[in-house]
Amino acid sequence: ILIIMAIDYGDVRTGVAVCDKMEMLASPVCIIEQRNQEILIDKICELAGQYKAEQIVVGLPKNMDSSEGERAQKCKNFADSLSEKSGIETVLRDERLSTVVAHNILNATNTRGKKRKAVVDQVAAVMILQDYIDFRKNQR
Repeated sequence: ILIIMAIDYGDVRTGVAVCDKMEMLASPVCIIEQRNQEILIDKICELAGQYKAEQIVVGLPKNMDSSEGERAQKCKNFADSLSEKSGIETVLRDERLSTVVAHNILNATNTRGKKRKAVVDQVAAVMILQDYIDFRKNQR
């Protein structure tokens, strides 16, 4: 059982979530607004240390037909750099519907405008992490 951190990587905003030691609950941590990948990775490494993350899961945006486009390749490269810099095992998780689900949740809670923009990536990171935690439970 691990403390897992999830990343919803974006060009401008990156959502971060973490789970508890029992892998029961995924919780939002923050949004990092950073275009420079080096600085972003440093900030995530800092957070990983703070939260004692033992594994990092990065959302992999596949196309609906399961193929991988340019965005997926960017995420793979990002995950490799993050793993190298942090020394923490980094895995990729299909995130096809995480942002759609995040938007649906924000619709249900009537979150609009600037507030919505500020939290959608965080909610997406929580969705990626919860999906991964559930996957791990089913593997045991």
